[in-house]
Amino acid sequence: MKPPLPSAHRRLFLLLGSVYALWWIALAIAPKHPVDWWLENILVAAGLLLLIVTARRFVFSRLSYILIFLFLCLHTLGAHHTYSEVPYREWFAAVGFDPGPLAGRNHFDRLVHFLYGLLLTQPFREVFYFAVVPQSPFWSYLLILSFNMATSLLYELLEWAVAEIWGGELGMAFLGAQGDPWDAHKDMFLAAIGCLLAFAIMILAQAMSGRDRVRDWGEGRRAGG
Repeated sequence: MKPPLPSAHRRLFLLLGSVYALWWIALAIAPKHPVDWWLENILVAAGLLLLIVTARRFVFSRLSYILIFLFLCLHTLGAHHTYSEVPYREWFAAVGFDPGPLAGRNHFDRLVHFLYGLLLTQPFREVFYFAVVPQSPFWSYLLILSFNMATSLLYELLEWAVAEIWGGELGMAFLGAQGDPWDAHKDMFLAAIGCLLAFAIMILAQAMSGRDRVRDWGEGRRAGG
């Protein structure tokens, strides 16, 4: 039987859960494209359900839960406005920042694809060390990068399927290509770059501390620690 969760984890769950619930409720009010909002939130529901169902066997580190929380908050923001119409230029202008360099394409979707790689690589790697006993740390990087690229591909295929099935304004809102024929390729590339940057940060932290904390956490959970 696994030991109970540390009290620090329980406090963190309460804090992040409460903040996200308020954030989600606020952004569930009058979304720009209601059907697109529902489609985007199916992914949120599936992700949260997976976290809840698997929590009895595996618990992430506190940092990983914070990273997951940040990604979900950004996704929820994108779902409210639709990714291609998040008005970040107007927000920058409202605080006195010149949005001129950001003119043209709305890049919020590109940012979130990049952050998918940057923010979720550590949680994925913790699960890897919980589920697998690799002969070399090399596999914990190669397989996580492959998983990142594969899931990015699946999401792009999902966008394409929605655009084909629904078409019209809804299909274009969910697809978010904004007329760029290479949109899917660029999104997947940015997710991979984010993943590689996360690896670089982990390797630097390991060099500075002398230990791989991500590996230690995953292996510790497998051992019941």
